[in-house]
Amino acid sequence: MSPGSTGVARWPLLIIAAPAAVAVWSGWVGLGSMCGFGLVQPLPGMFSWHLDTAITLPIGIEAYGSYALGAWIRLGDATGAVASRARTFARRSSAGALALGMTGQVIYHLLAAAHAVRAPWPVVVLVACLPVVSLGFGAGLIHLCRAAADEIADEAAAREDARAQRMAARQARTAGAPVAALRPYSRPDGALAPYGPDSYSAPRTDGSGPVRTPPVRASAPRDRRPGTGIDREALVTQLAAEIVADPAWRPDYPALQELTGCKRSYCEKLVREARSAAHRAAADPAARTDAQLAGSLA
Repeated sequence: MSPGSTGVARWPLLIIAAPAAVAVWSGWVGLGSMCGFGLVQPLPGMFSWHLDTAITLPIGIEAYGSYALGAWIRLGDATGAVASRARTFARRSSAGALALGMTGQVIYHLLAAAHAVRAPWPVVVLVACLPVVSLGFGAGLIHLCRAAADEIADEAAAREDARAQRMAARQARTAGAPVAALRPYSRPDGALAPYGPDSYSAPRTDGSGPVRTPPVRASAPRDRRPGTGIDREALVTQLAAEIVADPAWRPDYPALQELTGCKRSYCEKLVREARSAAHRAAADPAARTDAQLAGSLA
């Protein structure tokens, strides 16, 4: 595996599979010859070429076992009803195909060690049924996997539709909330700004009690863009109203940074204050109208 690779290298599988493929192929071809599989003319009267049907055994059963094993692994995280049936079918049939493959190899080597030329009739019956069993299992698994893929796609589309509906409902709740009655994101004349050359220690009274803003360090002007200011109390009040209107509300920090011209740490402080105010307003049954909500949050 290369240093920048995120997947698992597949070339070791060639080394692992090469000796197994040779042994499996020779075992099934030998067992097929003992069970009556041999040269046939598939298109008599049209072409004179012949086909050794003994090669159908390793191609069918072993290939199906590998395919079913891969389908089982791919459907490991699926949760739908059809996907669950496909996963169960793939798991059981892959285990059965691998068990049949091992049984065939054991039978062949036992017969070869006994220098047998023909296999007993129970073995012939078992080997003769393998191509049909492989075909039926393969067709069933492919149909189940296709149905499971359609089900997974439908579930993904349903989740996306539900998400869009939640977003639409959230926007509708926010649009109908008392946010519109609150003051806009602006800085009226005389309002205190969160940053400036002086520390703000004078109380501000607007009918709801004194409010103090935190002192500002000398390097604070670098935290905002020149000429940008906000009404801190109005912004906290409006954010709190949005939180009350929509319990699933999440802060849009890039927009707040753009609005205030301040760093994210200051915006996070505003959001914390808004959440505290929203919690107090939600606990007060009287804070329902626009004026009552604005007064309680203030």
